[in-house]
Amino acid sequence: MEETEGRYRAEPGQTRPGHGPRLSKVNLFTLLSLWMDEASSLVVRIWFVGLHCSGPELHAGQSAIIQHGPRLADCQLYFSRRPCATCLKMIINTGVSQISFWPGDPEISMLRSNSHNPPGGISEEAALDAVASEKLKSNSRPHVCVLLQPLAPGLAQFIDETSRECDFMERVRDDEPGEDTHQLYNRERLRHLKDFSRLFLVETSQQHREILTHMGLENFCVEPYFSNLRNNMRELVEVLSAVAAGVPTQHYGFYREQHPTSDLSKSAPPLLSQEEARHCVIQARLLAGSDGTGRLYLVGCGYNAYPAGSQYAEYPQMDNKQEDRQRRKYRYIIHAEQNALTFRTREIKADEHTLLFVTKCPCDECVPLIRGAGVTHIYTTDQDRDKDKGDISYLRFSSLKDVSKFIVSPVKELHGSPPCLKLFLYEHI
Repeated sequence: MEETEGRYRAEPGQTRPGHGPRLSKVNLFTLLSLWMDEASSLVVRIWFVGLHCSGPELHAGQSAIIQHGPRLADCQLYFSRRPCATCLKMIINTGVSQISFWPGDPEISMLRSNSHNPPGGISEEAALDAVASEKLKSNSRPHVCVLLQPLAPGLAQFIDETSRECDFMERVRDDEPGEDTHQLYNRERLRHLKDFSRLFLVETSQQHREILTHMGLENFCVEPYFSNLRNNMRELVEVLSAVAAGVPTQHYGFYREQHPTSDLSKSAPPLLSQEEARHCVIQARLLAGSDGTGRLYLVGCGYNAYPAGSQYAEYPQMDNKQEDRQRRKYRYIIHAEQNALTFRTREIKADEHTLLFVTKCPCDECVPLIRGAGVTHIYTTDQDRDKDKGDISYLRFSSLKDVSKFIVSPVKELHGSPPCLKLFLYEHI
């Protein structure tokens, strides 16, 4: 779950006062699929209901079918690469309405054989898999496509600015006044851009044309469509780099908040490693920069929004800088935590851990809900802790003592790093 400014979709030609441009649903789910693909290098598998990554034995598509089965009927699926024939035939059979994939390297066939891999070329199984995938695509009822949209005007700059100034970077500024956080952010952004470009972007236009042709997508190579496609790919990778750079890794991590009376020697080990916790928080930040998922709610995720079915300008939109309190939005906005609890599809079990990832400190309106729902762990920043802003306050977060709180903190404040489990199971709301 995540927290961000309240918003709703504007009608064409209208603007959203006080809000910047947002990621479309298509680009949001594409970025989430790419981020899950990047996380497949983790030692453990990170399972989300609705978000899956491939493992040694199962591809992401197969994992989704095992987890959801008939509930995939009429759903839209987004992949970080074109599914192999083994996945595609099962996905088609579930009755999904649309399968969208990132136009980079296709998924490696589950039937690959290392003995048939020619030096510098593709295996015989991969070639056969591409032919089978194209035939399955042509004969299937679902719409199988590449669905990438250009970014809204000004979105790249907006994401860059909000990432540079987000609560996580603010924590670095507060802890290390001498640190040039803009330089730190730019360095992290360029590092991520280099890594993500290597993972998700084909190096040359000619190589990209060859891959698309091999996948049976020669029509994508026609100019100017091909140039626009590559440009849209680059823009999304730049957005992903900016969002990831907003959660610093150098000298910072998520560490359990300790109370003065607690015995550090008896503290239970964290359920997640630092890499896994950061991965989940970045997913929350991606959702924070989106235009919402419409009526398609990611299970376990929420975002600030006005009540479902709201029309443009139906509710007040001003923040606490507006003197007239009747024109402020706070009494109308449904918070990210509230949406995630309302639209979850799995019950929270008392004997299982439930982890909440939120990009801002939970406010007083949400803290009782978090406690009452049975959330056991919170990963967040506490920049607004103990602040009273009139229409919205953060005074109750400190009193939330029956929930383990993991706050982004400098490593130098700790007496050694806490132990991390390499395998874990957890429940998300």
